[in-house]
Amino acid sequence: MQILRERKGMTRSVLGGLLGKSPDWVKDVERGRVQPPGVDMVYRIAQALRVRDLSDLTGRPDVHVDLFIGPGHPRLAAVRAAVDALPIGSPTATPPRPEHLSARLAAAWAARHSAPDHRERIGALLPELIRDAQMAVQHAELPAQWRAAQAVLAEVYSLSQFFLAYQPDSSLLWRVAERSMVAAQQSADPHTIGVSAWLLAQAHRDTGPDHYDAADTITQQTLDYLTPLLPDAEDDVLAIAGALTFEAGYTAARRGETATAWRYWDTAQAMAEQLPGAYYHPVTSFSQAIMGAHAVTVAVELHAGRESVRQAARADASTIPSRPRRARHRIEQARGYQLDGQPDVAIATLDQAFEAAPETIRYNGYARSIILEECEAKVTARRRRAAELAVKVGLLAA
Repeated sequence: MQILRERKGMTRSVLGGLLGKSPDWVKDVERGRVQPPGVDMVYRIAQALRVRDLSDLTGRPDVHVDLFIGPGHPRLAAVRAAVDALPIGSPTATPPRPEHLSARLAAAWAARHSAPDHRERIGALLPELIRDAQMAVQHAELPAQWRAAQAVLAEVYSLSQFFLAYQPDSSLLWRVAERSMVAAQQSADPHTIGVSAWLLAQAHRDTGPDHYDAADTITQQTLDYLTPLLPDAEDDVLAIAGALTFEAGYTAARRGETATAWRYWDTAQAMAEQLPGAYYHPVTSFSQAIMGAHAVTVAVELHAGRESVRQAARADASTIPSRPRRARHRIEQARGYQLDGQPDVAIATLDQAFEAAPETIRYNGYARSIILEECEAKVTARRRRAAELAVKVGLLAA
C-alpha cells in the first residue's frame, strides 16, 4: 500500500481522507502495526489507489479481481440462483403462456427504462421470469408454441444481461449470454436472434482485445443473415440491424480504426433515419434519438478529446427517453470532457448522470474511475465536488 501510495505522490492524509480514516491509521497499516484490513476495506484501498487488479495491492498473484467491475447488487444472489437452477418443473404445473410472459417482459423493459433504480426493479422481477420462461419451453406441446417460448426465454436472458453488466460474476454473464443465443436460434425469430447476437458481441468486445475478432464475427454473421430480410422487415428488425451496424463501429473504435468506426456510424445513422421519428427500440435503444450519443461514444473510444466534446455539444440528451441510457450518455460525455482536459465539466456531467439514474453511475467503471481521480485533484473546489459525488455514488463514506 505504501509503495503504491508514494508512487502516485499521495500523502497519508489524502489516502486516509478517501477512506474515511486518519493518517495515523494509514501509517499503522503500512507499518504492520494493526491487523490487515478486511475485504471491504482492501477493495476501497484499491479503488482509492486506482489499482486495476487486487493482486497488485495484495502481492498475491492468485488473487485476480478486475476493479472495473462494480460492487455486487443485493439482488445478484437471487438472480444467480434462478439461472443456475435446473429447469425441471412439476409435470402437473400449469406453464405460463408465452403471450403472458411477453406482457410481463414488456413491463420489465418499461421499468428498466423509466426507473432511476432500474437494476433493483429488474433484479426483483428476473428470478420468477427466468423460472417461468424455462417452464414454458419445457411444457410446450406444439412446434410453434415451443419456438415462441424459446423467443421469450432468449429475451428474458437478454434482460438478465443488463442486470449482470458490471457485476462481480463474469462467468454468470457469459452463461446467460450463451443461453440467450441458443434459445434465440431455436426460436428462428430474426429479431430475437439479432438481439441475442448484439448482446453476445458486446460481451466479447468488453472482455478485451483478444475477443474483438469474435465480436466482429458475431456481428457480421448476424448482419449477413438479417440483410436480405430488411426490404420487407418491420421496424424492430430494421432497428436491431442498425444497432448491430453501430456495434461494428464501436469495436472498430476500440481498435483505433478511425475511418472504419465513422463509416459504420454513418451507415447506422442512415438506417436510423428510415425509422419513424418517435421510434425507440426497447432493448438496444436504437433510434434517431440515440445516434448523437453513439457519435460521442465513437469519439471517446478513439480517444479524440476535442471531437468528443464537439459531439457532446451536438447530442441532445433530453431526447433519450430511457433513464439508464441517458445516464450512460452523460458518462460518455464526461469521459470526453476528461479527455479534453475539462475535469470540472466532467464532474458536473457525472452529477447529471447520477440524477438521471443513480444505479447506472454506481456500477459504471468509467464513472467511478473519473470520480476517484478527481478526489485527488489539487484544485480544492474540484476535489470537494468530486468527494461529494463519491459519497452519493457510494465510493466514499459520508
